[in-house]
Amino acid sequence: MAVKIRLKRVGSRNDPVFRIVVADNRSPRDGKCIEEIGSYDPKKAGLSNYTINLDRAKYWLSKGAKPSDTVASFIKRAGKAPAA
Repeated sequence: MAVKIRLKRVGSRNDPVFRIVVADNRSPRDGKCIEEIGSYDPKKAGLSNYTINLDRAKYWLSKGAKPSDTVASFIKRAGKAPAA
């Protein structure tokens, strides 16, 4: 089974909000997912517009999951952030 880490849209019309999910690459964008590992709100200002469980993301990457370009940038930024 090919697994991807990608965004799933859950917001209403004209107010997009996304969840960062682990899903089978054959499932539709807003369909069934294996696990939710974060969220992203593009309307928030600044770099704090996303949250991600970095431990779970690293776990899924170690199992062979491929992140989308956007999620890969979130993981890269979260990895550089100091632990708070």
